[in-house]
Amino acid sequence: MGTDTIVAISTPPGRSALSVVRSSGPSVREIVVAVAGVLPPSRQAHYGQFAGRDGEAIDDGILLFFQGPRSFTGEDVAEFHIHGGPVVSQLLFETMCALGARPARPGEFSERAFRNGKIDLAQAEAIADLINSRSVRAARSAVRTLRGEFSAKANALAGRLHLARARLEAAIDFPEDVAPSDIVEEQFAEASVIRKQVNLLKVGGRQGAKLNHGGAVVLVGLPNVGKSTLINAMVGENKAIVSEIPGTTRDVIEADAVIHDLPVRFYDTAGLCEADNPIEREGVARAIQLIQDADVLIILTEDFPIRTTGDLFQGINISIPDDRPILIVHNKIDLHSVDPHVEEVGGVTHVFISALEKTGLVQLKEILAEKLGFEESGETEFAARERHLAALDAAGRELEAIEKRMIVGSPEVVAECYRRAERALGEITGAFSTEDLLGEIFSRFCIGK
Repeated sequence: MGTDTIVAISTPPGRSALSVVRSSGPSVREIVVAVAGVLPPSRQAHYGQFAGRDGEAIDDGILLFFQGPRSFTGEDVAEFHIHGGPVVSQLLFETMCALGARPARPGEFSERAFRNGKIDLAQAEAIADLINSRSVRAARSAVRTLRGEFSAKANALAGRLHLARARLEAAIDFPEDVAPSDIVEEQFAEASVIRKQVNLLKVGGRQGAKLNHGGAVVLVGLPNVGKSTLINAMVGENKAIVSEIPGTTRDVIEADAVIHDLPVRFYDTAGLCEADNPIEREGVARAIQLIQDADVLIILTEDFPIRTTGDLFQGINISIPDDRPILIVHNKIDLHSVDPHVEEVGGVTHVFISALEKTGLVQLKEILAEKLGFEESGETEFAARERHLAALDAAGRELEAIEKRMIVGSPEVVAECYRRAERALGEITGAFSTEDLLGEIFSRFCIGK
């Protein structure tokens, strides 16, 4: 339980129909009585007038009181639902601070819920993911994690690891009953089964992470091949200036879109050429840097003979990482009476489109989603963070060491591998965590959540 009482305006700033001022902690009851003149029954809406310390009316509204531990944070919680003017919300907030509450830190309500055992760490992170979700599918994966489905699977695997380790350690301590060598042989098979389940959980988590974080798609090409026209067509609005004059785009333009429920950030870059002035040179330099960080690289060209990337950028010092997925998109098919289509040549995908006429974009979006790692999944995907995937990787490595018999030595070493794998899975839910990690996670939340 928190030793002090916190308060925050939980709705975004600005004018709206409603605003919510939220408080949690040991002094909530006294503050509620001072502001509303009454402490309503727990979990029942109360309509009344809210006043400042001087007795002057602030607003009329709805008050909800949640008696701990049956509340979000596990403490006494109050929510004041008032009119959404910023002045009214601020007056009520300042009144509650004067009555003994202090302003909440970002994510402090969720942090208290975690520390009081109301939610685990993965569920807490799913709250932020749900708030920030940019597609229906991302929201649904966050809801599954928030309901504890992801944590339940991780906990079940951790429990199975614990039992395997306990059985092995019992054999070590009581060799007259069961030979440790016999138990170790059994654990090779057990480690194999658990590792496969860890990998399945990682697949669902990785897909959920992609739904949250999306992908970065960088458009590059020679000047005037239609990069700005294409990015406008892909995002459905005029984000970039379109002109027949080569070199219109001098800086990087960013635009967001959702493709097959996958959030994508497009980067429209300056045309790659031998620049004649410092501004053009800086634009080209930024484009080349973005190529190194792209999840998918779209090379746009208006040439129809299929050529290599080296041929497309003759005379330009450009290096494309070997592991970077590439799409070569041939634009302006409307000028050549060519139908939209897709060709695979030498392991590289070529897509033929008209950005101006918006033809071929359906095929382009499908292939782009595939290159970004989009998969038709559904019920098996969960909102996950990179730290969750790293923990699953760590557990998998420990189990692989047992399964592939890379462990040379005593059964104690196998038991230690199990312990490390169990601890890695415990990091997902916060069973094993550090204060630095908690501080980093909750500092990214919005205030009032």
